[in-house]
Amino acid sequence: MPDYQIAPSILSADFARLGEEVDNVLAAGADIVHFDVMDNHYVPNLTIGPLVCEALRKHGVEAPIDVHLMVSPVDRIIPDFAAAGATYITFHPEASEHIDRSLALVREHGCRSGLVFNPATPLSYLDYVLDKVDMILLMSVNPGFGGQSFIPAALDKLRAARALIDASGFDIRLEIDGGVKVDNIAEIAAAGADTFVSGSGIFGKADAADPNRYDGIIARMRDELARVGSV
Repeated sequence: MPDYQIAPSILSADFARLGEEVDNVLAAGADIVHFDVMDNHYVPNLTIGPLVCEALRKHGVEAPIDVHLMVSPVDRIIPDFAAAGATYITFHPEASEHIDRSLALVREHGCRSGLVFNPATPLSYLDYVLDKVDMILLMSVNPGFGGQSFIPAALDKLRAARALIDASGFDIRLEIDGGVKVDNIAEIAAAGADTFVSGSGIFGKADAADPNRYDGIIARMRDELARVGSV
Protein backbone atom coordinates (compact mmCIF):
# COMPACT_ATOMS: atom_id res chain seq x y z
CA MET A 1 0.00 0.00 0.00
CA PRO A 2 1.29 3.52 -0.76
CA ASP A 3 2.36 5.77 2.10
CA TYR A 4 -0.90 7.68 2.35
CA GLN A 5 -0.72 10.96 4.28
CA ILE A 6 -3.69 12.98 5.55
CA ALA A 7 -3.13 16.74 5.72
CA PRO A 8 -5.89 18.73 7.44
CA SER A 9 -6.06 22.32 6.22
CA ILE A 10 -6.15 24.74 9.13
CA LEU A 11 -8.09 27.17 6.94
CA SER A 12 -11.21 25.42 8.28
CA ALA A 13 -10.06 25.19 11.91
CA ASP A 14 -11.20 27.36 14.81
CA PHE A 15 -8.55 30.10 14.82
CA ALA A 16 -9.50 31.23 18.30
CA ARG A 17 -7.88 28.03 19.60
CA LEU A 18 -5.66 26.98 16.73
CA GLY A 19 -2.97 25.27 18.79
CA GLU A 20 -5.54 23.02 20.44
CA GLU A 21 -7.19 22.29 17.09
CA VAL A 22 -3.89 21.22 15.54
CA ASP A 23 -2.97 19.13 18.59
CA ASN A 24 -6.32 17.32 18.43
CA VAL A 25 -6.23 16.60 14.73
CA LEU A 26 -2.69 15.23 14.94
CA ALA A 27 -3.61 13.11 17.97
CA ALA A 28 -6.47 11.72 15.88
CA GLY A 29 -4.00 10.39 13.32
CA ALA A 30 -3.37 13.19 10.83
CA ASP A 31 0.13 13.29 9.34
CA ILE A 32 0.74 16.80 8.01
CA VAL A 33 -0.49 20.30 8.92
CA HIS A 34 -1.55 22.14 5.75
CA PHE A 35 -1.32 25.93 5.48
CA ASP A 36 -3.35 27.79 2.84
CA VAL A 37 -1.53 31.10 2.46
CA MET A 38 -3.53 33.67 0.44
CA ASP A 39 -2.55 37.27 -0.32
CA ASN A 40 -5.77 38.88 -1.70
CA HIS A 41 -3.80 39.41 -4.91
CA TYR A 42 -3.06 36.07 -6.56
CA VAL A 43 -6.33 34.77 -5.06
CA PRO A 44 -9.33 36.75 -3.76
CA ASN A 45 -8.84 36.07 -0.08
CA LEU A 46 -6.44 36.94 2.74
CA THR A 47 -5.41 34.34 5.30
CA ILE A 48 -2.24 33.68 7.32
CA GLY A 49 1.48 34.35 7.28
CA PRO A 50 4.75 33.05 8.74
CA LEU A 51 3.95 34.21 12.29
CA VAL A 52 1.21 31.58 12.54
CA CYS A 53 3.61 28.87 11.42
CA GLU A 54 6.19 30.04 13.94
CA ALA A 55 3.55 30.16 16.69
CA LEU A 56 2.52 26.54 16.08
CA ARG A 57 6.15 25.43 16.23
CA LYS A 58 6.59 27.30 19.51
CA HIS A 59 3.36 25.71 20.73
CA GLY A 60 5.06 22.34 20.27
CA VAL A 61 3.80 21.08 16.92
CA GLU A 62 6.45 18.71 15.54
CA ALA A 63 4.56 17.26 12.56
CA PRO A 64 5.49 18.35 9.04
CA ILE A 65 3.99 21.70 8.03
CA ASP A 66 3.00 21.93 4.39
CA VAL A 67 2.83 25.58 3.26
CA HIS A 68 0.82 26.19 0.08
CA LEU A 69 1.64 29.68 -1.15
CA MET A 70 -1.17 31.35 -3.09
CA VAL A 71 0.80 34.57 -3.31
CA SER A 72 2.51 36.55 -6.05
CA PRO A 73 5.42 37.04 -6.22
CA VAL A 74 6.61 34.10 -4.13
CA ASP A 75 10.34 34.60 -3.66
CA ARG A 76 10.10 37.27 -0.97
CA ILE A 77 8.01 35.12 1.40
CA ILE A 78 9.78 31.77 0.94
CA PRO A 79 12.68 32.52 3.36
CA ASP A 80 10.23 33.79 5.98
CA PHE A 81 8.21 30.57 6.01
CA ALA A 82 11.38 28.49 6.01
CA ALA A 83 12.63 30.36 9.07
CA ALA A 84 9.21 29.94 10.71
CA GLY A 85 9.43 26.15 10.53
CA ALA A 86 7.85 25.04 7.25
CA THR A 87 8.67 21.54 6.01
CA TYR A 88 7.22 21.78 2.50
CA ILE A 89 6.78 25.02 0.55
CA THR A 90 4.73 24.79 -2.63
CA PHE A 91 3.77 27.58 -5.01
CA HIS A 92 1.94 28.17 -8.28
CA PRO A 93 4.13 28.41 -11.42
CA GLU A 94 2.12 31.42 -12.60
CA ALA A 95 3.23 33.28 -9.47
CA SER A 96 6.98 32.99 -10.15
CA GLU A 97 9.00 34.85 -12.75
CA HIS A 98 11.64 32.09 -12.67
CA ILE A 99 10.23 28.73 -11.54
CA ASP A 100 13.58 26.95 -11.44
CA ARG A 101 15.04 29.69 -9.25
CA SER A 102 12.08 29.70 -6.86
CA LEU A 103 12.23 25.93 -6.44
CA ALA A 104 15.97 26.15 -5.75
CA LEU A 105 15.32 28.93 -3.21
CA VAL A 106 12.98 26.67 -1.24
CA ARG A 107 15.61 23.93 -1.04
CA GLU A 108 18.42 26.39 -0.27
CA HIS A 109 16.47 27.33 2.86
CA GLY A 110 16.19 23.72 3.99
CA CYS A 111 12.63 22.94 2.92
CA ARG A 112 11.10 20.50 0.45
CA SER A 113 9.85 22.17 -2.70
CA GLY A 114 6.77 21.78 -4.82
CA LEU A 115 4.58 23.15 -7.59
CA VAL A 116 0.82 23.66 -7.42
CA PHE A 117 -1.49 23.30 -10.40
CA ASN A 118 -4.87 25.01 -10.66
CA PRO A 119 -7.62 23.04 -12.43
CA ALA A 120 -6.80 24.63 -15.81
CA THR A 121 -3.00 24.86 -15.38
CA PRO A 122 -1.09 22.38 -17.60
CA LEU A 123 1.37 19.91 -16.13
CA SER A 124 3.89 20.94 -18.80
CA TYR A 125 5.44 23.34 -16.26
CA LEU A 126 7.06 20.21 -14.81
CA ASP A 127 8.91 19.26 -17.99
CA TYR A 128 12.29 20.68 -16.99
CA VAL A 129 12.10 20.85 -13.19
CA LEU A 130 11.05 17.39 -11.98
CA ASP A 131 14.49 16.93 -10.41
CA LYS A 132 13.84 19.97 -8.19
CA VAL A 133 10.33 19.00 -7.04
CA ASP A 134 9.52 17.05 -3.87
CA MET A 135 5.76 17.49 -4.10
CA ILE A 136 3.20 18.07 -6.84
CA LEU A 137 -0.05 19.55 -5.56
CA LEU A 138 -3.11 19.41 -7.80
CA MET A 139 -5.99 21.72 -7.00
CA SER A 140 -9.37 20.04 -7.38
CA VAL A 141 -11.12 23.36 -6.78
CA ASN A 142 -10.23 26.86 -7.89
CA PRO A 143 -8.08 28.40 -5.16
CA GLY A 144 -9.24 31.11 -2.81
CA PHE A 145 -11.92 29.66 -0.55
CA GLY A 146 -12.57 26.53 1.50
CA GLY A 147 -15.65 24.37 1.32
CA GLN A 148 -15.85 24.03 -2.47
CA SER A 149 -16.91 20.87 -4.35
CA PHE A 150 -14.39 18.53 -5.95
CA ILE A 151 -13.90 19.04 -9.71
CA PRO A 152 -14.09 15.55 -11.31
CA ALA A 153 -11.62 16.39 -14.12
CA ALA A 154 -8.91 16.40 -11.44
CA LEU A 155 -8.98 12.59 -11.50
CA ASP A 156 -7.62 12.47 -15.05
CA LYS A 157 -5.00 15.03 -14.14
CA LEU A 158 -3.99 12.92 -11.14
CA ARG A 159 -3.51 9.91 -13.40
CA ALA A 160 -1.32 11.96 -15.73
CA ALA A 161 0.75 13.35 -12.86
CA ARG A 162 1.17 9.88 -11.35
CA ALA A 163 2.44 8.58 -14.69
CA LEU A 164 4.97 11.45 -14.85
CA ILE A 165 6.23 10.75 -11.34
CA ASP A 166 6.51 6.99 -11.88
CA ALA A 167 8.36 7.46 -15.17
CA SER A 168 10.76 10.00 -13.64
CA GLY A 169 12.11 7.72 -10.92
CA PHE A 170 12.15 10.66 -8.47
CA ASP A 171 10.68 10.51 -4.97
CA ILE A 172 7.83 12.99 -5.37
CA ARG A 173 4.63 13.11 -3.34
CA LEU A 174 1.36 13.69 -5.23
CA GLU A 175 -1.02 15.83 -3.20
CA ILE A 176 -4.65 16.76 -3.87
CA ASP A 177 -6.47 19.76 -2.39
CA GLY A 178 -10.13 20.67 -2.71
CA GLY A 179 -13.35 18.91 -1.83
CA VAL A 180 -11.62 15.81 -0.41
CA LYS A 181 -14.01 13.91 1.86
CA VAL A 182 -14.68 10.41 3.19
CA ASP A 183 -16.97 9.57 0.29
CA ASN A 184 -14.43 10.35 -2.47
CA ILE A 185 -10.99 9.83 -0.92
CA ALA A 186 -10.72 6.21 -2.16
CA GLU A 187 -11.48 7.21 -5.76
CA ILE A 188 -8.92 10.01 -5.50
CA ALA A 189 -6.29 7.62 -4.15
CA ALA A 190 -7.02 5.12 -6.91
CA ALA A 191 -6.26 7.87 -9.43
CA GLY A 192 -2.77 8.26 -7.96
CA ALA A 193 -2.81 10.70 -5.04
CA ASP A 194 -0.87 9.79 -1.90
CA THR A 195 -1.34 12.99 0.14
CA PHE A 196 -4.81 14.35 0.90
CA VAL A 197 -5.59 17.89 2.00
CA SER A 198 -8.99 18.24 3.64
CA GLY A 199 -10.30 21.28 5.46
CA SER A 200 -14.05 21.32 5.87
CA GLY A 201 -14.04 17.55 5.26
CA ILE A 202 -12.27 17.15 8.64
CA PHE A 203 -12.67 20.30 10.73
CA GLY A 204 -16.29 20.75 9.69
CA LYS A 205 -17.37 17.21 10.53
CA ALA A 206 -17.28 16.90 14.28
CA ASP A 207 -18.80 17.76 17.64
CA ALA A 208 -17.04 20.88 18.94
CA ALA A 209 -17.73 19.79 22.54
CA ASP A 210 -15.72 16.57 22.16
CA PRO A 211 -11.92 16.91 22.45
CA ASN A 212 -11.50 13.65 20.51
CA ARG A 213 -13.91 14.69 17.79
CA TYR A 214 -11.50 14.14 14.89
CA ASP A 215 -10.77 10.48 15.65
CA GLY A 216 -13.85 9.21 13.85
CA ILE A 217 -13.55 11.20 10.63
CA ILE A 218 -9.84 10.42 10.16
CA ALA A 219 -10.41 6.74 10.96
CA ARG A 220 -13.12 6.62 8.30
CA MET A 221 -10.71 8.18 5.79
CA ARG A 222 -8.09 5.55 6.68
CA ASP A 223 -10.67 2.80 6.23
CA GLU A 224 -11.54 4.12 2.78
CA LEU A 225 -7.86 4.31 1.81
CA ALA A 226 -7.33 0.74 2.96
CA ARG A 227 -9.90 -0.35 0.39
CA VAL A 228 -7.85 1.02 -2.52
CA GLY A 229 -6.30 -1.81 -4.47
CA SER A 230 -8.21 -4.46 -2.52
CA VAL A 231 -11.40 -4.31 -4.59
